[in-house]
Amino acid sequence: MIKTEILEELSPERRKEILDRSAPVLAEIAEATGRILKALRADPEKEMTREYGHLKGDFKIGDLKVGEDEFERAFSRSDPDFVKALGAAAKNIETFHRIQLERPLWFTEVSPGVMAGRMTRPVAAAGVYVPGGRASYPSSALMTVIPAKVAGVGKVVCCSPPGENLEINAGTLVAAKIAGADGFFKLGGAWAVGAMAYGLAGVPKVDKVVGPGSSWVTAAKLAVYGEVDIDSPAGPSEGFVISDGKNDPVLLAWDFLAQLEHDPQAAAVLVTTDAKEAGEVLAIVRGAVPSLKRREIVEESSRGAAVLVAKDLKSAFAFSNAYAPEHLELAVEDPLSCLSMVENAGSVFLGLSTPIPAGDYATGTNHVLPTGGAARAFSGLSVDTFLKKITFQKLTREGLAGLAPTAETLAAAEGLECHAKAVRVRV
Repeated sequence: MIKTEILEELSPERRKEILDRSAPVLAEIAEATGRILKALRADPEKEMTREYGHLKGDFKIGDLKVGEDEFERAFSRSDPDFVKALGAAAKNIETFHRIQLERPLWFTEVSPGVMAGRMTRPVAAAGVYVPGGRASYPSSALMTVIPAKVAGVGKVVCCSPPGENLEINAGTLVAAKIAGADGFFKLGGAWAVGAMAYGLAGVPKVDKVVGPGSSWVTAAKLAVYGEVDIDSPAGPSEGFVISDGKNDPVLLAWDFLAQLEHDPQAAAVLVTTDAKEAGEVLAIVRGAVPSLKRREIVEESSRGAAVLVAKDLKSAFAFSNAYAPEHLELAVEDPLSCLSMVENAGSVFLGLSTPIPAGDYATGTNHVLPTGGAARAFSGLSVDTFLKKITFQKLTREGLAGLAPTAETLAAAEGLECHAKAVRVRV
């Protein structure tokens, strides 16, 4: 049961519990995830049949690939208004991400005769995880495939967990096609991540695996990191709201519930400077839960939620920066002036008229964001996610002569005589 707590009076144990959120779960499943990946590499057909064979009679490994006829059926089954909404969202996402493209090549003279520069190149192939299971997320197909295509990735393949008869949600297939995916496979969890990372079961081997997912997906991405690159640990959704105590509690309550309905491991935190507002929000939340369609999920995720009362905004922001939330909503009078206080966050939502779901679907910013405190070091998915940045240099004879004393001295200090000689013989 969620209750109001005083931020500055939290015990060290309670503070750690709130800050750690999904970390204990990831630790628990890491070993099991490793076993799945090991079995997958040893005999992919056997492992895929074991996991997915019960979903379709006369199962064959080739059944895991979505055919063009399935895409066509998906469009025919989809409401035209839904397809139109996907198109509108896709347009905003493409517009926002195209602006992110940098100069593909630049160079400068760092000293006389010494030219250095950098060029960008997209990865050749990217694998996208689109969540499914308890709910389907067509918007995640847009958020992952479109930036990859804008970056110039040549092959983008998607994986999403199938249901009965190996069927994928029609909306997810429509979104993937609108976004420009080059292939789609009916795989979920560690099996999907492993197949994309290792190039198994007919899935092309990729250079980078991206996308949000459950703790199992996050654990698998961390396990294959090194074999391929990943975007970030983008696990169960989380939202953090800072309120100055001058807001409509109804709006804050629904923001809180919107985060909790994602997943049993989702997290929601409200920090307000007004105890009365905290109590009103909690009362609305408790009253709404019994009538929610995803009541069971909300009741379970509520165990990791918190409503805190802070002495002032400075204290609230300090705790937020320690938490490093995936989504940070600033429900304050002048949110722009507070941006300077934000050190760690995946994406920031300025003002109570900018709810987190707006960014989830339609503002154009990306909703694939670091979770579990990873925003301290990781950024959200963007065009940059799919670009490699390669440096280059060119020296004239005079330029090399000018650098030679520096290079030879440092090479000698490191005991690398051949490095020094490779410079010396040229000058």
